[in-house]
Amino acid sequence: MDLIIVDCQNDFIDGTMVCKNANVAVDNIIEILKDDMNVYYTSDFHPNNHMSFEEFGGIWPPHCVEGTWGAEIHDKFHESNHAPNNENTFFKGRNPKEEEYSGHKARNGNDQMLKEVVGDKIYIAGIASEYCVRETALAFLKDGKEVIVLKDLLAYVDEDDHFKNLEDLEEKGVIIE
Repeated sequence: MDLIIVDCQNDFIDGTMVCKNANVAVDNIIEILKDDMNVYYTSDFHPNNHMSFEEFGGIWPPHCVEGTWGAEIHDKFHESNHAPNNENTFFKGRNPKEEEYSGHKARNGNDQMLKEVVGDKIYIAGIASEYCVRETALAFLKDGKEVIVLKDLLAYVDEDDHFKNLEDLEEKGVIIE
């Protein structure tokens, strides 16, 4: 089983951009981790002048700035049987002039892209349902992968948009479990 854990970083859980249901989602993800899984993390990882930040014309407050506590994957994952490391953590959003919600082309410390290492059937959990989870799921679906989004393992910015997003993803062919 290939599980992609999207952006479970401090800023989205307890930091500058707290998402609804984030702590519950983290606990639920930790609960399902098994030894026989292939677990991959995506990580929003921005320079401090990223175009998504309000002061540079974007819609978001500064978040997940490289080298800060907010950019780190939550401690509970480091204590799990699938701790983030150089091979299983894939970084996105590093180009200051490009928004990158999807983890599809994110790269790990070995310069591999996430899309190069996952199998044909992938499960997705994490933060935020309407943005990075959505775009990651759609990119892998476009690649012909079987994509399952785990609805009880998600956090979101807006509850109504979250539920609309799940309906839309399902209409597009993503399996919602």
